[in-house]
Amino acid sequence: MPLMPRFMMWGTHFIALVVPIVSAIEVTIPLTAPLGAAPLKGNLVSLSIEQDRWNDWAGTTEPNAFFNNVLDNFIQITNTPPFVRIGADSEDHTDFSYDVEYEEDIFPPSSTITPYPEATNITVGQGFYDIISHLPNGTEVHWGLNLREYNLTAAYLETVALMNAFSSPAVLEKHIALKFIEVGNEADLYYDNEGRNSSWNVQEYVSEWEEFAYNVSITANLSKLSCTKLIGAAFAGSSHNNLSGFSPQAIFNLGILESPAGQLIETISQHHYSGSFCTGSGAALQDLMTKSYIRGNLSAFIPDIEATLANGLKYILGETNSISCHGAPNVSNTAGAALWLLDYTLYATQVGISRIHFHEGIGYKYNLIQPLTLNYSILDGSPIAPLAPHVQPAYYAAIIVAEAIASSGTTQAVEISIDEDNVSGYAFFEYGSLSKAVFINTVAYFSGAGARNSTHIDFSFTGLGYPPNSTSVKTLKIGYASDTSNLTWGGQTYETSDGRVSGPLNVDVLPVSSGIDLQETEAILVTFS
Repeated sequence: MPLMPRFMMWGTHFIALVVPIVSAIEVTIPLTAPLGAAPLKGNLVSLSIEQDRWNDWAGTTEPNAFFNNVLDNFIQITNTPPFVRIGADSEDHTDFSYDVEYEEDIFPPSSTITPYPEATNITVGQGFYDIISHLPNGTEVHWGLNLREYNLTAAYLETVALMNAFSSPAVLEKHIALKFIEVGNEADLYYDNEGRNSSWNVQEYVSEWEEFAYNVSITANLSKLSCTKLIGAAFAGSSHNNLSGFSPQAIFNLGILESPAGQLIETISQHHYSGSFCTGSGAALQDLMTKSYIRGNLSAFIPDIEATLANGLKYILGETNSISCHGAPNVSNTAGAALWLLDYTLYATQVGISRIHFHEGIGYKYNLIQPLTLNYSILDGSPIAPLAPHVQPAYYAAIIVAEAIASSGTTQAVEISIDEDNVSGYAFFEYGSLSKAVFINTVAYFSGAGARNSTHIDFSFTGLGYPPNSTSVKTLKIGYASDTSNLTWGGQTYETSDGRVSGPLNVDVLPVSSGIDLQETEAILVTFS
């Protein structure tokens, strides 16, 4: 029964004591992985990096130590580095020159809406590709080439430089692999961004893509046996089963998979954001965090995913994040957005999405990682005291996902049925047996909101196997949903000068019968034993 506010008389004054409301639920968790449980790889949370400032992420004469540290944190947990896509909007503004060492960029003016805009012209040299060797050992890479400018010579030169880099001793020694080449970014928007005229349609796209991708595949010596394959689609939106628009179903219907280049497509990539800040319109943090909103955003792609899987291909979100046009201020850069990312990622696995690349750019509001010193506010572009490289709140969510998956290579996950509007849960299995669960309370708790309510969760178990006796409980502690720093995960922080975890670990060991308490704006990882 909810506890109600009590009133006390003190002298001649009445004082209202606001007492937190504690609701109680029981969840049923299978002891063994159900049929159809989603398989999870250690690089489930991966990165998409805006190509125009790739040299800042990787480092030129030496690796970017901070960026490598925050990537290595994942390797320490899962034995797998995040998959790195390099491309996005600026991939379609990139040309090659032998006269450039790394890159030369032309940027539009900064604005309050877009303090750190993408370059409108990028000229790169061989060194731009060679610094891929600065990534951690074993990193898999997805690289975007320019289709928008319709320049086969430029595509040829970029491909040659790319393959030269990945065949260099420095890259081969570190087992860094080019897994995918992406020919064109968000071609469904080429008419909107003046890359094509008003006649542009999916039929023209397939024809152009097949021509360009075939030339790229010949230049790169791709085959069904090569390590490197091609990415399909990479669209900004989807017309789903409307075959006159841009969607996986539409390009399948036009026979792209039967073309010489199309036979090298192994994965379909979709881009998706849960809102837009392109015109500066506001966004509500609670809306972003809401359980039903997250599910609605992702379930819209189920027809596309089913069509993709039916063709024997994998389906990824090759570019995604909270709010498009680099995020919304005081929404995308907050602790609440970390809970969004956690629920969004784990729910994505339940609809058949095998990997999620969160988009990053220098100074973007929604970044997990800011890899170099910033001199202008990410919120409005105003001058600030130099802000050293750091992680943002969403990084913690990626760490939680990594810890839930761990390093066995056998992890599967299912969503736990919870009939609550603002509590999500997922069970994780290793070698087929229950190992962990994640619970997320997506009520946005703000300063001045009064008592912070919580949900008590009791466990019951079903299926074959021995029920666990105890739990180890690790908590993502957040002051308020709007916080942009000072989060802790199990009492520890990643907000350090080198990006490494710091502080004493705090894990509560409890009997299973005690259940757990989950506060508003909080996430918990439960390890069963």
